[in-house]
Amino acid sequence: MEIDADNMPKSKEKLIVPREVYLSAGVHIGMTTKTADMKKFIYKVRPSGLAVLNVGMLDKRIGIITNLLAKKPKILVVSKKESSSDAVNKFAEAVGAKAITGRFMPGTLTNPHSKDFYEPDVLMITDPMEDKQAMTEALQMRIPIIGLADTFNETSYIDFVLPCNNKGKKSLALIFWLMAKTIKEKRGEAFGLKMEDFGYETDAVRPVAREEGAEAEQEEAEKEA
Repeated sequence: MEIDADNMPKSKEKLIVPREVYLSAGVHIGMTTKTADMKKFIYKVRPSGLAVLNVGMLDKRIGIITNLLAKKPKILVVSKKESSSDAVNKFAEAVGAKAITGRFMPGTLTNPHSKDFYEPDVLMITDPMEDKQAMTEALQMRIPIIGLADTFNETSYIDFVLPCNNKGKKSLALIFWLMAKTIKEKRGEAFGLKMEDFGYETDAVRPVAREEGAEAEQEEAEKEA
């Protein structure tokens, strides 16, 4: 399932949701640690050393991968991160996927005799570092892997990368809400869930984007994506 999303023809279409929504959730906030794998997804590095991810590239990739996921009946989402449990479980409920949060039992993808055994069409993980066991088993079983990845992640064994802040609860809630919404729409199914249903905390919103000039920065990055 190797998709070269970054060399596909450029589109003049608008973002799936307004840029300000992405920025308010902090999906663009990376870390000071930056791997070679993630370099192409970084728009700029602030004087503090903090990397800023390209929102336009994330948006485009969400559109591409949801086209594929909308056609897959057996999606498995795995996340060891506590901050992602609400978002992952609600995503699975919304699109009919299977979710495994917390500990991933060894053999889930490789041992047919295990009570937890499951054969998905595709695996989605929220962090290649945290979800290494699931990724290793998927590789062994030749299951395509979709991975949310931050600037500190290695992505060598991931078939399709979603470059984003995979640490923050708000960022994860927005991304999984957006993927669920887009998948349901592409399946021609109704979708009435809100971001708050995925763990998004609206009372924590503050105008970071405008204060730091991030909206203007990301608008330029989108043009270059």
